[in-house]
Amino acid sequence: MTDAATLPAPEPEAGSMLPRTNTLSIVALIAGFMVPIAGIILGYVSLAQIKRTNEQGRGLALTGMIVGYVASAFTVLFLIVWLTMFVSILTGTGFAAR
Repeated sequence: MTDAATLPAPEPEAGSMLPRTNTLSIVALIAGFMVPIAGIILGYVSLAQIKRTNEQGRGLALTGMIVGYVASAFTVLFLIVWLTMFVSILTGTGFAAR
């Protein structure tokens, strides 16, 4: 009879292990909603890591980047509209002045 300590460890079956998801890609997706610039930057860093390590999460990283770009564009658009309205109110050239 053999000891359990002398038996080799069982080998995992081929294909039974799921590939890891890059953690930074998940963070990039969340940051894309919270802090858009961070989502864009983390998305790029995550894509570089995924390319180097062959991890999963490319879609998450791309989504974080896209959400970051869209949120940034809406923020810039909002600031332009707000600034235009603010200046028109201060100078008296708005619609109410006519």
